[in-house]
Amino acid sequence: MRDPSEAPARPVALVTGAGRRLGRSTAEALARGGWDLALHHHQSEAEALALCEALERLGTRARAFPADLSDEAQTVALVPAVVGVFGRLDAVVNNASRFTYDTVEDFTYGSLEAHARVNTAAPVALARGLARHLSERGAEGCVVQLLDQKLWNPNPDYFSYTLSKAALGATVVLLAQALAPRVRCVGVAPGVTLPSGPMDAEGFERARRLTPLGRSSTPEDVARAVLFALESTAITGTTLVVDGGQHLTGQGRDVLFLQGT
Repeated sequence: MRDPSEAPARPVALVTGAGRRLGRSTAEALARGGWDLALHHHQSEAEALALCEALERLGTRARAFPADLSDEAQTVALVPAVVGVFGRLDAVVNNASRFTYDTVEDFTYGSLEAHARVNTAAPVALARGLARHLSERGAEGCVVQLLDQKLWNPNPDYFSYTLSKAALGATVVLLAQALAPRVRCVGVAPGVTLPSGPMDAEGFERARRLTPLGRSSTPEDVARAVLFALESTAITGTTLVVDGGQHLTGQGRDVLFLQGT
């Protein structure tokens, strides 16, 4: 791989959970949009390194950065580590997420804390780190928080996950206020985008059609929305719901339980 310091300066984005699924699609879209990439990973090192190599072949500077986002010290060290390699950081896309099923009946303090550490606390710490770096540079940047359409279409499934994402949703406004004018904060809320949990391919396709548009979001839809948020310098403190209108349907259960309808 090329030394990042030898390449012309391009904006750099840190994408958390970049080795797989939406993180990978987002990183690929940003690379095509002219960004260099810091690819965070925790349990997907091989995938992140493979993506680095693929992006490098396309002329994008890319490096992989390991961190357990449930660990405060590792999370706080992530922005300085990226800056140490690239010399700059211009955006953070908080894509990594803990997604474990529970209900109010089996909810525990521990389940909420585990979700909140990754889904809420880490994005705030990374946004703060970006703001401090941008202040030192005299530059401006953006944080994108990956949310969930179910915040507008609530149901009590995945109880701890939903609470942690609701708190993350609140940070879109709070960080936009607290970090202005240096940092913008924008939310992107996907719908049914990739299979998750015990959902087979047929059930996934049925679930994706449970929207006013007859289809939910694709990874490419979500990635385009993230790129739009990063490039739209007059947008802050609001969320783009990218879900084919799923949030308008008033579903009382998670689509995992509706896919047969």
